[in-house]
Amino acid sequence: MIAATAFALLVSCSAIAVSATPVPDADTRFPYNGPTIPVGDWINPGAVSNGKGFPRLVEPPAVTPNTKNPTNNVNVISLALVPEGMNVHYQTPFGLGVAPTIIWGESPTALSNTASGTTRTYNRTPQCTIMAVTQCSQFFHDVQITGLKAGHQYYYQIQSANGTTTSDVLTFKTALPAGDSTPFSIGVLADMGYTNAMGTFKELRAAVDNNEISAVWHGGDISYADDWYSGILPCQDDWPVCYNGTGTHLPGGLPIPDEYLVPLPAGEVPNQGGPNGGDMSSIYESNWDLWQQWFGAVSSKVPYMVLPGNHEASCGEFDGPGNVLTALLEDGKTNSTAPKSALTYYSCPESQRNFTAFQNRFRMPGAEVGGKSNFWYSYEYGLAHFVSIDAETDIANSPEWTFHADIPAKKVGTETLPLRNETEITDAGPFGKVGDYKNNTSYEQLQWLERDLAAVDRTKTPWLVVMSHRPMYSSEASSYQKAIRAAFEALFIKYKVDVYIAGHIHWYERLLPLSAGGIIDTSAIKDNNTYIANGKSITHLINGQAGNIESHSYLNPGQTQAAYTAVLDAANYGFSKLSVVDAKTLKW
Repeated sequence: MIAATAFALLVSCSAIAVSATPVPDADTRFPYNGPTIPVGDWINPGAVSNGKGFPRLVEPPAVTPNTKNPTNNVNVISLALVPEGMNVHYQTPFGLGVAPTIIWGESPTALSNTASGTTRTYNRTPQCTIMAVTQCSQFFHDVQITGLKAGHQYYYQIQSANGTTTSDVLTFKTALPAGDSTPFSIGVLADMGYTNAMGTFKELRAAVDNNEISAVWHGGDISYADDWYSGILPCQDDWPVCYNGTGTHLPGGLPIPDEYLVPLPAGEVPNQGGPNGGDMSSIYESNWDLWQQWFGAVSSKVPYMVLPGNHEASCGEFDGPGNVLTALLEDGKTNSTAPKSALTYYSCPESQRNFTAFQNRFRMPGAEVGGKSNFWYSYEYGLAHFVSIDAETDIANSPEWTFHADIPAKKVGTETLPLRNETEITDAGPFGKVGDYKNNTSYEQLQWLERDLAAVDRTKTPWLVVMSHRPMYSSEASSYQKAIRAAFEALFIKYKVDVYIAGHIHWYERLLPLSAGGIIDTSAIKDNNTYIANGKSITHLINGQAGNIESHSYLNPGQTQAAYTAVLDAANYGFSKLSVVDAKTLKW
């Protein structure tokens, strides 16, 4: 159902499973040729610290163990909305031996109800058997509590099993029912990672602790685990940020802080990680562990809703100067070079391909709403209907290629799967059914999206907000944007989507209301900070300024922002707050 016009104020500034179920996520037709544990540290190429090389960063676990030498532990807790309830996701290094169980109730002193759930795992590299118990996750548990009162506070406690410690009594608040006119706000961010994100995290955590936001919505590029090898990439003078390098610059202009002028330890090379060559883990899986334990101060308190970005796809995106990653992962040579880049889908360890970590380390309500796991789903909160979609895979000409797209044109019809050297390191998906790969209407995601948008009751949820990782339009134009527009723009216009949020570009950019084809809808502009949601155009927001190791995007010398760009900030980091004020007013 589609309701009448609304006004937008946009201001810049359960089943039980005892055994863990492995998830078959990656193709293994060709062997992995790299080291057993890829480590981006030539001085300390081991999984654990030897006191040399880059520091092994740590964050406290979600549950403090009650023994000095625990044999198992709850290291991560993350909440997610499901219809009429909440999913409690938690992670341990080892299995529980029983179904994951929590006790819960409406009072912290009366946890009289019990809920059990399921466990899954994947064959991560390195295994938690050789890592610190309180700094590693390999078993992923989900317990759903449903049939709950809307907009109500509940309390719960994770029960101990197989060496874990019982958690403190924790709490969550369920979503407002659809149609409830109570004002609320959510935190919205993308492109965060661990480096350059401390300020964002501090402010986001304060907003959660002060009850200023009811949920957090993360538009992909979450941990930047795939930048584990940044410390072994030599600098290039044309990189926008290259700490301790020559001929490069830092964001914000001069003066350069003294710590960026201090030489690195002997044997290390400059990188984009931080002033001392660190600021993230040099192991892919350990970056995920580090980031999730750090972010637990947020994800354990309010629903934390995620969607996929390009940095979740695999263990890497590109090679560096000298093709050092090809030398390491394809030739098995450390601190070496290769004559040309030869990275393929099989360059990554099996567990670091095809969004495997992303699929296991979160649990979104895709199954409950007819979507697809963490990739596409929707949820309602008060007067708003929120939709998360996947702009990385599962659309025609997707940014992350499928094996189908890898097959050379001259082999189409004779080759059903690509050869090793025909694949790309970021190949992924599709995660839904596909008929004709060139036709968006053949994709399960697009079919689901139209059903979901068509079913929205705008008399109950007048605000319709969609987010994916990639923008349709931006002052930083790119070829992938054509594919995003072709997949989604017509549907958004047809069903009168009010706001489309994206990230990927590492700045904040607010566009003027745009109708199909990027035409500025002047009839929807009340003033510079107030747009009218008239059902004819969409407000586009690029919100990729949460942090990340790659720093800010920037316009090249002589390049100007697009005519449809109202605000562009490429200097600051932070998150945004989306506030549903009432049926006529949405604030950003």
